[in-house]
Amino acid sequence: MKVIALSEFQQFSQDKMKKNNLFETSRFFCDIYCFEPGQEQKGHIHGEQDKVYIVLEGEGTFQVGTEKRVLGAGQGTMAAAGEEHGVKNHSTQRLTVLVFVAPNP
Repeated sequence: MKVIALSEFQQFSQDKMKKNNLFETSRFFCDIYCFEPGQEQKGHIHGEQDKVYIVLEGEGTFQVGTEKRVLGAGQGTMAAAGEEHGVKNHSTQRLTVLVFVAPNP
């Protein structure tokens, strides 16, 4: 059994948002996305994958389709396959987000 400590995977980069992989199989993957203030994952589309975002710490602006909402710790959202989605850390604090994607591209 693989057991992890989330704190060990919360790694940030000054250059751009950092994706840190926690788990991966041929059917899905689970990452922690770490955003410094001002960093973003620009809107994009996965044609075949669903993506779930769960905010662990901080606050960010999440886009799913044409809607944008500010989410904080303990909140989450989902982008179904084919929906444009993205995240921006608009705050002055770090943002960490747990991300699940299935099926694995």
